[in-house]
Amino acid sequence: MVPVLYLFGFERIGVAVSDIYFVDPAPMPGQEGAERGVRLELRKLEQSDLKGSIYSARPITVERPLWRVDLLESVEGTPGSFDRTHHHPGMRGWEPGRRTFDERLSKDPLAWLGERLADLEGVLDEAGVGREEVTQEDVSGLRERAPEIVETVSRLLERIRATDPAPPAGAESADSVRASWL
Repeated sequence: MVPVLYLFGFERIGVAVSDIYFVDPAPMPGQEGAERGVRLELRKLEQSDLKGSIYSARPITVERPLWRVDLLESVEGTPGSFDRTHHHPGMRGWEPGRRTFDERLSKDPLAWLGERLADLEGVLDEAGVGREEVTQEDVSGLRERAPEIVETVSRLLERIRATDPAPPAGAESADSVRASWL
């Protein structure tokens, strides 16, 4: 499967969605073995000044993550089980906080995700990120686009489940991570 990255950008934040194949080198009990699925990150965006005329492209940099959701399933498990699905309510710089398992997230991940994306201020509060990091345009833009983002996640999950669950090319060892972009 060719790696895929979707990026939804607003004013100061973006949502990055990508496929992931992951083997945790130090798994928690019951979490051994390969995982695959979709990773979604709320990321800071930084827009720079134009580098040429008023017609030039504006440089946009995808910066540090603020929040992460991993809609993962064990490769050896039942497709649709969401048995490894979790989120990281907080990030420490570029590193995720501990995995947080939520029964609602595993039971109906797409509905849970849609609710969270529609509540950017609540997500920021939970992540310990100041609301001044985003604009009202970010809040309203993400709320408006949440259904489209959830649909994109759903399509990517279907695509992953339709492919061979073997490790992707480039996954040289059991300790490898292959996320197309994230």
